[in-house]
Amino acid sequence: MKFNEIGLLPEIMSNLEKLGYSEPTPIQQQAIPLALEGKDILGCAQTGTGETAAFSIPILQNIYKNKTDNSRKRPIKALILTPTRELAAQIAESVRDYGRGLGLNHVVIFGGVSQGPQVQRLHDGVDVLIATPGRLLDLMNQGYIHLNKVEFFVLDEADRMLDMGFIHDIKKILPKLPKQKQTLFFSATMPLAIADLAKKILHQPKHISVDPVSSTAEKVQQVVYHVLKPKKKDLLKHILKDDKIDSMLVFSRTKRGADRLAKVLDKAKVPAAAIHGDKSQGARERALANFKSGKIRVLVATDIAARGIDIDSLAFVLNYDLPNEPETYVHRIGRTGRAGASGLSISFCDVDEKPYLKDIEKLVKKKIKVNHDHPFPITDDAVREYEELKKSFEKQNQNRRKGQQNRKKSNNSGQKSGNNKRRR
Repeated sequence: MKFNEIGLLPEIMSNLEKLGYSEPTPIQQQAIPLALEGKDILGCAQTGTGETAAFSIPILQNIYKNKTDNSRKRPIKALILTPTRELAAQIAESVRDYGRGLGLNHVVIFGGVSQGPQVQRLHDGVDVLIATPGRLLDLMNQGYIHLNKVEFFVLDEADRMLDMGFIHDIKKILPKLPKQKQTLFFSATMPLAIADLAKKILHQPKHISVDPVSSTAEKVQQVVYHVLKPKKKDLLKHILKDDKIDSMLVFSRTKRGADRLAKVLDKAKVPAAAIHGDKSQGARERALANFKSGKIRVLVATDIAARGIDIDSLAFVLNYDLPNEPETYVHRIGRTGRAGASGLSISFCDVDEKPYLKDIEKLVKKKIKVNHDHPFPITDDAVREYEELKKSFEKQNQNRRKGQQNRKKSNNSGQKSGNNKRRR
């Protein structure tokens, strides 16, 4: 099936052709016709399978066909709720690209930036609102947003909403929506809490399941390097000596680790930047723009910050820290091998991370190829040296804690002595 067989508007078809889209992905092929018919949809698909187009294209077409109000202050017709700022911005770009020439207004709102410009755009009339839960609730409570006229509601990446603690915000938003509406619900996984939520908000939904979370892109090669934690940075610099790696997305478990690694790479003359939740929105957007344009070669990201990174040509992903949840691994490597392209996923595995690797291999149902050909293998001598280093480090920490406790006791004694003198 091709897009021109689905029955899309000429304007949308023209936009898709300009973007180079001719054949829908499996989830688009299943979801778009059903959504055009007004059916509720429960979609289970991993990141990178094309779910943004699967819900935004039919919504744009249905709003355009049913449009009767051309006033500037027309009410919101569609609400797309998504977990992160990056993903909201990415969806807004897609809505803009697919909807050119339709005369529909879209607005994206999220926290971390001034609400002023967002509020001003809301005053100009909105057909499609893309929002993160926190900022949406905030502006609703201030009276800037009313959802009583919404006809289309999308809950995107519902499982990530749960992971980030947004489920309570969503439950506050839902009662503000009309009972009569079309709901499109997408999630990469279906934990019990998400399944229960889906049952409550969907009416006779059509179920679509594409690329379950245990699957990984067929064209993504996966390889693991066994390396001790202190040598990971050296191994990464060694791998980046390969000029064929023109850009790489590196996953760090922590925000501090992402910042530290970006500095290490910069010092090694490898242009890099970190992106995580503590960065300002402006800094995150600059880092992502510089990565896409090639100004920086490596983008070091935490999992939450990486959810909105959508780069079709990204060929290399590296797990600097293995995730303790195997599903997260699948999401990570799904950033490469997109749209049928080939890709390479590299993972570093410390001795303490071997249980995580075992869980990952169980989920993806395959043994990940081990690359032994590198300068930092885990030898008996290296392990002994590492254990001695950890003991030395722990001893330093104990001495530092003792010193802090002694200083605290000394300060408290001094305060008590001073108080006693004042009483006398």
